[in-house]
Amino acid sequence: MATVLVIGASRGIGLEFVGQYREAGERVIATARDDAGLARLRELGAEALRVDVAEPNSVSGLAWQLEGEKIDVALYVAGVFPQGSARTPPTREAFDHAMHANLLGAMQVIPQVAPLVEAAHGRFAFLSSAMAQIAGVSDSRGWVYRASKAALNMAVASAQHDYPEAILVAISPGWVQTDMGGASAPLSPERSVADMRRTLARLTPREGGRFIDHDGRPFDGW
Repeated sequence: MATVLVIGASRGIGLEFVGQYREAGERVIATARDDAGLARLRELGAEALRVDVAEPNSVSGLAWQLEGEKIDVALYVAGVFPQGSARTPPTREAFDHAMHANLLGAMQVIPQVAPLVEAAHGRFAFLSSAMAQIAGVSDSRGWVYRASKAALNMAVASAQHDYPEAILVAISPGWVQTDMGGASAPLSPERSVADMRRTLARLTPREGGRFIDHDGRPFDGW
C-alpha cells in the first residue's frame, strides 16, 4: 500500500485525487484549509490536515505534521486563477494571493516534503497549466496566473537537482470541467485525474524536472 499526500484537496481536482487513490486502496494524507474541506476528506477515508497554502504560517507547520513519513506520491494541487489582462495592472492583493497559492506555497512545501518523497524514491507532482507555456501565449487573460505557473515550472525544474532521489514534475491537468475550466471543458475531473495517475505511475527518472501534459506528453516549448 502506497502513501499518497495531496496538498490542496478541499474540492475539485484535489478531492478527486483523494477519492481515486482511496478507491485503489492507498493510504491518503490530504490537506484542506477549512472545516468543510476537512470533513469531506475524512468522509473519503483520508487522514486530514489543516493547511492553507496562501498563508505562509500555515504551510510552515506541514513538516512536523508529516514527521517520520515516507511519501510515495505527493501532489501539490492548490491554486487560484485571478482574472485580468496586461491592459490592467494587477492589484497588490491579487498578485500576492496568486503568487502565494500557486508559487510561494509550493516553494515552501518542497523542502518540507521532498525529503520524504526521496525516502520512498517516489514522485512529486505540481499542478501547472498549459497556459504557462511561455512560447504559447495567445492572449493576456489571466496573466498573473500564467506568470505564477511559468515560475512554478522553473522552480520544479530547479528543485529536481536538489532532490535527485525523487522524481519532480510539473503537470497540466488539461482543460477540466471545474469552476475554473467551466462546463464546456472537454475533460471531466475523473478522466483528468485518472490520466494523471497513470502518467505519474509510469514516470522514469529522465523525466524529472519536466513539464508534462496529463497524458504524459512533454511541453517542450515552455
